[in-house]
Formats: sequence, C-alpha cells, structure tokens
Amino acid sequence: MSSEPTTAGRMAGVEPAPGVAKPDPILKASGVRRSFGGLTAVDVQHLEVQRGTITALIGPNGAGKSTLFNLLTGFDRVDAGQWSFNGHRLNGVSGHKVARRGMVRTFQLTKALTRLTVMDNMLLAAQGQVGERMWGAFLRPLWGARERANVQRAEALLERFKLLAKRDEMAGSLSGGQRKLLEMARSLMVNPSMIMLDEPMAGVNPALVQSLLGHITALRDEGVTVLFVEHDMDVIMGISDWIVVLAQGKVIAEGCPEDIRSNREVIDAYLGAQHDEPGDGAEEER
Repeated sequence: MSSEPTTAGRMAGVEPAPGVAKPDPILKASGVRRSFGGLTAVDVQHLEVQRGTITALIGPNGAGKSTLFNLLTGFDRVDAGQWSFNGHRLNGVSGHKVARRGMVRTFQLTKALTRLTVMDNMLLAAQGQVGERMWGAFLRPLWGARERANVQRAEALLERFKLLAKRDEMAGSLSGGQRKLLEMARSLMVNPSMIMLDEPMAGVNPALVQSLLGHITALRDEGVTVLFVEHDMDVIMGISDWIVVLAQGKVIAEGCPEDIRSNREVIDAYLGAQHDEPGDGAEEER
C-alpha cells in the first residue's frame, strides 16, 4: 500500500483563512494587483495553490476571477506583484512560455480553431516540433518519429475524451460540450503539471457535465493540479478539495467545502450584507 498521503491528508490541519500557507504549494502569488482606470479588478495579497488538489476559485460576477487567470497565465500584465510556479518566477513570461513550463489553461469561450480538424487542433499544441522550423522542415528524419509519437498521443487523448470518431471532422462542427472536451484534451498534449479551467461547465449540455467532472477528478488522481472557476455550486461542492473565494478582487475566504458553505463573509458577498436583516412592513410586503 502506498504511503503517499491522500488529498484530504495533505490539507488536514490547513487553517481556513485567506492567504493561508499550504504544505506543498505549486503556485504562489503575492501582491498581485490589476486596475482598469479607477477600478481595481484584482488585489490579491497572498494566494497559494496546493499541489495535487482540485481548487475552486469562486465569487460573484465581476469578482476578478478570469482577470486573475489572465494575469497568472501571461495573457494580461499586472500593475504590481509577483508569482511563481514550481519555484520559478513567472512575472513577464508570455502565455505560450507559461504553458511550456507546465501550467496550461482553458477559456470560458472555447478557443478551438474551427477551420482546422480535431486532430490538427491537437497536434497544434504538441511541443518541440522540429519540422515547424524552416531549417528542419526539409529534414524528415529529424522530425518524422516525433510526428508519429505526437499523433499517437493525440489519438490516445481523443479516445479518452470520447472524440476519436471526430478526429477528421472540423472543430467548428462540434457541439459546445465537445469543444470543451477538445480544449481540455488539447491542453494535455503538453503534459502539464497544472491545468486552469475557466468555467468548464458553461454552456455544456447536462448529458456531458458528468463526463467533464469525471475527467477533472481523473486528472487530480493522476497527479495534475486543477484550479478552476465555476458558478455551479453543486459542482463546486461536489468535486473541490479546497475553495478560494474572491470578492471585489480580494481573497475574502479559503477552506474546504464545509468551511465555505457556512462562511458568513461568503454568504454576504453573494447575497449582500443586509440579506437577512428584517425590514419594515412595507419592504416585506413588496
């Protein structure tokens, strides 16, 4: 029997408090701030993501969740702050280089290249393709074996995500849920250590939701760290090991699902601080 601690074991004893230190963080961020005009969209004093867990990032609309994703993955520039992944600082690192280091992300609106086939979408994400360089394109012995390995990996991932039968179809012909699956499968072509999912269930047919949930938990069980944004509380409470709550760009709470479910600050952030205070008779009648 393996002596490796379970996810619950790794998080046991971690205090449910904003910015709390984790036993083995894969991602650390400090003083990350981003403003648009006079509006501060993100102001995260400290955040750590535990390796090998499913961590949900939740909050009301406009809380700064997607903006924080964009900052950490190199799709936007911070006004201040620093962050590191696997001990390597990522400030100023572009999105494609962040992915090469093992931290990949998906988008709320899928980025499948609709005029390419499903297989071409997969192969586009493969790294170290010598044949794409001008000097190597004419030297097939240098890249032929790598190309075949990439195709085999792509086929294996497509089969895992129940998309192999669609390999030669245009990505634009897929349903919204199938595009989500394709984007997740494509992100795994780089063998990531961490995957960040921006609203993976948005617009997905209910019939595919359970399939997506199964893939997310399987990734965690295989050792991949998952950080995801989601609004469906049943999904969040059902699969999350840890939850981080943003409101007005700040981390206001962290904890396991049981901690967050009963956290007064979280309830106030979603429903308003006055949601359960008695009103006068006229207000109650309205």
